[in-house]
Amino acid sequence: MIQKFIIQERHPRLLLFFAGWGADETPFKGYRPANSDFMICYDYRNLSFDSQVLKDYEEVNVVGWSMGVWAASQVLGKIIADETSKNSRLPLGKTIAINGTPFPIDEERGIPPAIYHGTLEGLTDASLHKFLRRMCADSAAFRKFLAITPRRPLEELREELVAIETAYITGPAYPFNWSTSVIATEDRIIPSENQKKAWTRDERSTPFLAEAHILIRIETAHYAQELFEIYLEKEWTND
Repeated sequence: MIQKFIIQERHPRLLLFFAGWGADETPFKGYRPANSDFMICYDYRNLSFDSQVLKDYEEVNVVGWSMGVWAASQVLGKIIADETSKNSRLPLGKTIAINGTPFPIDEERGIPPAIYHGTLEGLTDASLHKFLRRMCADSAAFRKFLAITPRRPLEELREELVAIETAYITGPAYPFNWSTSVIATEDRIIPSENQKKAWTRDERSTPFLAEAHILIRIETAHYAQELFEIYLEKEWTND
């Protein structure tokens, strides 16, 4: 995993953002959460994470988007489990999941396996272009995204899909409490009804829901600049 500071100014709090599959910092580096350092995490070909960067913060707020919701759950859930055994504590503030679930490849709570495998097996420059278009609400939003789209090699993205599936199938599922989940009603990547089920309290989902969990539904697409304007910037202005 790559961890990249966008703001590193010794603020007492950190906004830790886990981006989606195929991402880098490019689409998100323009956001400026107030009175906060800002780190972006991406590239889930492995889930190695340097937790030492968190130790000096009084508060760590977490935002996960798309596949980043699963990655954050795994990474931070493991850190919390390890620290509990050492009688220490990760100073978590808000934890906000956007258009993602802790169940990345799941018929009812994530991306259906057939669609996931179809993306992997048919991955080309052309199919990636179509995928990115489906992320966006319309042609105008897609044109804006193309100006800031990540430029990672296609082979990396293929490796990332394989690694995510392997980690999800073979690894432990660490519990991690999300305080808020945001679902785009027009999501064409992770079906909104699957997201809704993932955030419904039952035996599988409860380990990932904070006690006072809030579910927000917004009429938009999987990727929408207004979502990031809210949750990577405005959310922290008066917080």
